[in-house]
Amino acid sequence: MGAASATAAPETLEEVLEAQPHARAVLAPLALDPARASHAYLLYGPPGTGKRAAARALAVSLLASGARNPRTVAGRVARDAHPDLTWVSPSGASEMLVADIEEPVVAAATRTPFESARRVFVIESVEAMNDQSANRMLKTLEEPLEFVHLLLLSDRLDDVLPTIVSRCQLVRFDPVPPDRIAATLTGIEEPRAQACARLALGDARLAAWLAGDEGDELRRGAEAYVRNALSGESAARAWLGLIEQAAGAGARAAEADVALAENDLELLPVRERKRHERELQEARRRSERRARMRVLGLSLRMAELWLRDMLCVCEGAPELIHAVDRREEVEGDARGRDGARLCEALDLVAETRLSLSLNVSEELALEALGYRLEALLGP
Repeated sequence: MGAASATAAPETLEEVLEAQPHARAVLAPLALDPARASHAYLLYGPPGTGKRAAARALAVSLLASGARNPRTVAGRVARDAHPDLTWVSPSGASEMLVADIEEPVVAAATRTPFESARRVFVIESVEAMNDQSANRMLKTLEEPLEFVHLLLLSDRLDDVLPTIVSRCQLVRFDPVPPDRIAATLTGIEEPRAQACARLALGDARLAAWLAGDEGDELRRGAEAYVRNALSGESAARAWLGLIEQAAGAGARAAEADVALAENDLELLPVRERKRHERELQEARRRSERRARMRVLGLSLRMAELWLRDMLCVCEGAPELIHAVDRREEVEGDARGRDGARLCEALDLVAETRLSLSLNVSEELALEALGYRLEALLGP
């Protein structure tokens, strides 16, 4: 189980859903009349489109209705300090475990609210549920008590188990238009802001990260990885830079999780500390791997988009490229290339990106991909 990290006061539903017409049509009326709320919603769409903010704002509306002191609800929800709000995210490296939802959701949903008229459960990344955790959720979704509201979030609706989808009211969040995202990226030059917005594929949070130093380093590393293959220089081992950056991200994530957990350790009785320390080490390992895999996957996605931009140039559609701040480099790399071979290369990168979730050797996978790209596209 993991709490959301937001600390600022939640925006209202109307503010959160301003750019999401479908979600606004479904959810905005609930701010005026929470009694109309369904027991289960599945908010889906690309990352960075406002699903988490909408879930938090909807939780405020639901918990404030009938509360003894509704004015304090928004601030407490923002601090993750409301006893009737439970926020869950996967603790496994790549999946939602039974333990993530057994006690925090299934058992807790049978208990009456502490102080509100309702209990709200927000479950992130429901596409990561395995069969066992999904089966434990079904009864709660099918026959929730009248005070229970479940808000499920997913970046990939197609990967959510049908048994979960069929029991929820669907709420679609559309990708944020690139121009709208670019307008929020202040302090950087226009071409780079546009490129980050396009490369983020509708994810406003990712665009902001790409616009920073770490994001720029990742972009340059991914581009060097592809361009070395194009020029027959895979032996330069550009993939080591990608792995190093991913390892750094994993280490930072693990340290942050441990710092939070160690604060709790001091409050535990001595007899419980050894067990807690073992759990802490396991949680650190999972957190490190999640962050590492996220950065590696993003590096490969940037490599994929570079090849895709080259294909756009080859096919006579340069206006569709994403990396508009590197237009000259893209056009130079695309000159004289065969579109069919670029399509094959895109498939190779996508295949490798998917394989990383199968516990393959990351270095060997990236090395093999580099040489395969060189054999396909190199001089």
